[in-house]
Amino acid sequence: MPERLRLNEGNRKWWTLAAMCFALFMIMLDNTVVNVALPSIQDDLHASLSSLEWTVNAYTLTFAVLLVTGGRLGDIFGRRRMFLFGVVVFAVSSAAIGLAPSQHWLVAGRALQGVGGAFMMPGTLSIISNTFPPHERGRAIGTWAGVSALALALGPAVGGALTEYVSWRAIFFLNLPVAVGAVIVTLFAARESRDPTVDHRVDYPGIAALSVGLTALVLALVEGNRWGWGSPAIVALLATAAVGIALFVFVERRGRAPMVQFEYFRSRSFAGANAVAFIVSFAMLAMFFFMALYMQNFLHYSPLEAGIRFLPSTAVIIVAAPIAGRLADRIGPRPLIVTGLALAALALFLQSRVSVHSGYADLLPAFVIMGLGMGLTMSPMSTAAMNSVSADKAGAASGILSMFRMVGGTFGVAGIGALFQSLARTRIDERLSGLHLPSGTRSALVDNLGSGAGSKLVDGMDPQQGAQVGAAMRDAFIHALSGALTLACVAAAVGAVLALVLIEPKRAHARRLDPARQPEAVEPVGVS
Repeated sequence: MPERLRLNEGNRKWWTLAAMCFALFMIMLDNTVVNVALPSIQDDLHASLSSLEWTVNAYTLTFAVLLVTGGRLGDIFGRRRMFLFGVVVFAVSSAAIGLAPSQHWLVAGRALQGVGGAFMMPGTLSIISNTFPPHERGRAIGTWAGVSALALALGPAVGGALTEYVSWRAIFFLNLPVAVGAVIVTLFAARESRDPTVDHRVDYPGIAALSVGLTALVLALVEGNRWGWGSPAIVALLATAAVGIALFVFVERRGRAPMVQFEYFRSRSFAGANAVAFIVSFAMLAMFFFMALYMQNFLHYSPLEAGIRFLPSTAVIIVAAPIAGRLADRIGPRPLIVTGLALAALALFLQSRVSVHSGYADLLPAFVIMGLGMGLTMSPMSTAAMNSVSADKAGAASGILSMFRMVGGTFGVAGIGALFQSLARTRIDERLSGLHLPSGTRSALVDNLGSGAGSKLVDGMDPQQGAQVGAAMRDAFIHALSGALTLACVAAAVGAVLALVLIEPKRAHARRLDPARQPEAVEPVGVS
């Protein structure tokens, strides 16, 4: 092995960065690799649209709820130790999902996979923040974000190829060799770190309150259209969510060992970065979810063909994210984030113009613009958040940031999914009002919109009625997709405004940075 590649004190931080990127690659690969497999999962396990949403949301929900806990336990017991625990749980649950005999097993495995991810994700960012001084963090986080983008880029193509030529189950077994690589490199390169000032108690009441509140809210959003928004079950879930979230805020403000330290949000940059994290995931994950269904169920691409067509978006992120990380060190994160979210809003607006006559060529410019927007946003967002707190608090801060990202993704898929189903149901009712179809049949058409199961429902009708129902389903799908993407567009535009108002410019003073790690001649980036 060449001398420059051998582990030594001079290059240990770069080996540590490589280890964290291995793990991040696995987490992010799983985000997009699943999307292109959704139609195949739908057909194989006879899953409804709500079940498909839970395939995504079970993962992101447990991920979101436990991210701060994972970050805090890393601060207490050792960030490397908790990170490795997360890698093992993620790998084991991936193997279980690959063997899933039913949609219920699949959803349970995805929930357990989210637990593993919750211990891994804050570890990647907090270990990087402790390894690199503030003036190099933008470069390191830019590389970290670039690897994230690489996984996002490869995910659809790799997932599509495996789904088409092997099985959708193979995409989960793909995590196993990546996990082995992450463990090996971490054990040899990464040093253990803790927060010596943190209380060693675990905030069980806070974890319970947040878990109950978020789970109830997401369940209400996913099932609201099917159960009825005014039904006792949905009203009870919304009330439980409100009580749980309010109780969480109360417990965190009064507890002796809170897992969320609200004083971090006194920093405008930290608050702004977390708002941006929520909105970016809200818009991006919802777009990937629905565009994957659109390209396979409406444009009739195979999983591989659909995966390849995501590449223009994610490939641009690969190029833009590292460059944005370096620019954040020079000009600060704010102008990059504002520009990136504005471009994302433009891309979503262009996508929302989709019609029954649109083809992939009409969507290609929007995919490229979206990639540029996400690339300019992701690493500066992380840099703004991590440079707003001292290095000792990196675990908790990265956990909070990651929690907002995952909660945003969960709300995006669930909330935009609720709007999609509502618009589709209304459109189908309007188009088929003269056929007097039973309400159960109409609900089934919405749940299986564009899928193989939906086609079977149409095939069981007489030819004239089937043609009318098929045309109504295609029209309803496009109408609902346009409305869903419009909501995502509005969210991205609001995010650009929040970033402009909240994230401070580069010249803001550095009260919360650790002065022992900050060279006097280097001006900190994006600090309040």
